[in-house]
Amino acid sequence: MNLDNLSSVDFPFKHWEISNCLDTKTLDEISYSNIPNGNRAYDGTRAADHTGQGLDGKLRLFLDLENCKFYPNLTKVINELQKKDIYKKIGNLLNKDLSNSFVRLEIIGDKKGFWLKPHKDIPEKLMTMMIWANPYNESENLGTDLYDKDFKLVKTIKYLNNNGYFFSSGDDTWHGLELKEIKKERRCIQINYVSFETDWPVEI
Repeated sequence: MNLDNLSSVDFPFKHWEISNCLDTKTLDEISYSNIPNGNRAYDGTRAADHTGQGLDGKLRLFLDLENCKFYPNLTKVINELQKKDIYKKIGNLLNKDLSNSFVRLEIIGDKKGFWLKPHKDIPEKLMTMMIWANPYNESENLGTDLYDKDFKLVKTIKYLNNNGYFFSSGDDTWHGLELKEIKKERRCIQINYVSFETDWPVEI
């Protein structure tokens, strides 16, 4: 995973945009992995929590020790992020101590009808990173939307293959995805350093 191509952006909140960060094999795993199918609620949250059932949470694909053998290249990405020099580099940028954190990686394939209301991440997410894979030539407008404190859309991070961004949640980090045209699928991965336990603790 290449984190050398970074640009720091202050508006509307502090975040870092990244480019050319994954190799072709890793992008292919993101693009063509099978994500569980089912009727999705599309209530403006990724897990459909507004229903009280977390319906879409059952359809999410997180890498763990049981399924990682099917995703060798993405597992390598997790392993790199577990390394002390990597998480310290990211932690220094975020001004966050990641030394007791865990890595979480989800493969995402958003389909027609998906949207996300403006929200701030839970504090247990010490870092959120999204990296796009665009095998279906979807519009670059399908990137994450950023909002000001009045929930006015002020920026869209472009949905460009092998690009993405990361940030650490704070009081002003409002982001989401407006309802837009998805022709086939919006593929990406979401990577988090989290304070709760996953199968992927960072090196001590």
